[in-house]
Amino acid sequence: MSTSTEFPGPVKWIDDRLGIAKIGKKNLRKVFPDHWSFMLGEIALYSFIILILTGTFLTFWFKPSMAEVTYQGSYSLLKGVHMSEAYASTLNLSFDIRGGLLIRQIHHWAAVLFIAAMMVHLLRMFFTGAFRKPRELNWLIGFGMLFLGIIEGFIGYGLPDDLLSGTGLRITNGMIQASPVIGTYLNFFIFGGEFPGGDFVSRFFIVHVLLIPGIILALVTVHLFLVVYHKHTQYAGPGRTQKNVVGYPLFPVYTAKAGGFFFVVFGITALMGALMQINPVWLYGPYDPAAVTAGSQPDWYMGWLEGSVRIFPGFESHFWGITLSWNLIIPALIVPPAFVTLVALYPFIEGWITGDKREHHLLDRPRDVPTRTGIGVAFITFYALLWIGGGNDLIATHFGISLNHVTWFLRFAVILGPILGFWVARRWAISLQRADQERLLHGLETGVIVRSPEGRYTEKHQPISTYEAYSLTARDRVLPHEIGPETDDNGVRAPRRALNKARAALSRFYYADAVQKPTAQEIEEAHEHAHDADEIHELSETETYREVTSDHS
Repeated sequence: MSTSTEFPGPVKWIDDRLGIAKIGKKNLRKVFPDHWSFMLGEIALYSFIILILTGTFLTFWFKPSMAEVTYQGSYSLLKGVHMSEAYASTLNLSFDIRGGLLIRQIHHWAAVLFIAAMMVHLLRMFFTGAFRKPRELNWLIGFGMLFLGIIEGFIGYGLPDDLLSGTGLRITNGMIQASPVIGTYLNFFIFGGEFPGGDFVSRFFIVHVLLIPGIILALVTVHLFLVVYHKHTQYAGPGRTQKNVVGYPLFPVYTAKAGGFFFVVFGITALMGALMQINPVWLYGPYDPAAVTAGSQPDWYMGWLEGSVRIFPGFESHFWGITLSWNLIIPALIVPPAFVTLVALYPFIEGWITGDKREHHLLDRPRDVPTRTGIGVAFITFYALLWIGGGNDLIATHFGISLNHVTWFLRFAVILGPILGFWVARRWAISLQRADQERLLHGLETGVIVRSPEGRYTEKHQPISTYEAYSLTARDRVLPHEIGPETDDNGVRAPRRALNKARAALSRFYYADAVQKPTAQEIEEAHEHAHDADEIHELSETETYREVTSDHS
């Protein structure tokens, strides 16, 4: 069929000048694998789109000004109260603009969903090893978007200038001032003077609606380009290798599914905005530096930072007339950046320890990499305990426990908890590996006990399916990094000897107790030494196992 009959006149005119058809013909047939966990990234993308749409609506009526006005709107409990234009316009959006409260709440819920989806998406990438070569850059981009999303959410949370958001900004102000030497200057730059200043709403507004969304949009574009360029990762299974992708084409199958899923996410977010109240600023009143709300809590994604500050012991040091508030410097300015940096650089740390420089397009099962799984659980435990610390006062009041007891428990738990979480998760993963190994070598337990002519009792085993055998062997046999000889052929001492020793020790620890997948010969021997005839597979099945394990060796 000719191009003239494929496209209408205007489309053909554009195609003749831009070559869209030639580009689209290849990319629209791009194959993507299908798995429910891949939708986590889509939820984050669609939430970001919802944020842009609802945020555009809100900018028409929100006034980013700290100028003082007297409220004369329809909310009678605050009528006649002096407040900033930012807070007054937020009240007008909530009570006097048709659909304003619905859009405000959809916007806020979309922000919460955006950050939550990115976090869970990155966890899926971590536990399945999707960050390995050649996707380290995409991991950093995803982590950068999460970091920017958290900052964006916090800034947006502070724009209404209500008492709750002002309390959060006051805490932030204290953290900034705790920065040695530059704290005061940085505080005046951000707030436009002594806190709360007169310019922070207008400055935050520009950053919130232009700067950070623009950077996130650019990162999203690069992220999606790299996904297409590197091809999407996929879970192991028959027919899936490191060199192919098994799934559906982008058009029309994936496009239709993705489009439908967008409206599902939009519909659920709209339903949450309509039925579930969030951030009722009219209950808090305008911000007053002399007042504070009892039991105030930030949005959940900032809870871990506040928890870090709350549970850290309070002490200071004085040097040459300078006061160093360690109770803010360490929990707010050292621990969070160090934790974030460690997680962001983990792909490079793991690659250095294991020496694995190969490209990976098949995903791991968490149980197949016990140490990485344990490290991931340790990260989650550390984050969760700090997050719980952000609500230590509410835990104490709701359960009738001493606030000091809760705080002291968390001070020890935040150190011991990740260690315990690492050990339990690692041993659990190794146990699952051993169970898989037993199932692969000897089949499934049937519960049927038989007696041999010699009087020995054994249990019948049923062979597993070829599909399951493939999935259980779709991993590589791994060996720890070796140090190598101390000297080369000329007797010259090898450079960086101490560093190589440390790397070898870490590599041995990383692979310690991990169960290696069996070879084809080991599977054959297990079948030959089976306790009863029902365990011995037919030759064709043995050949199938041999082929399966050989493909993955």
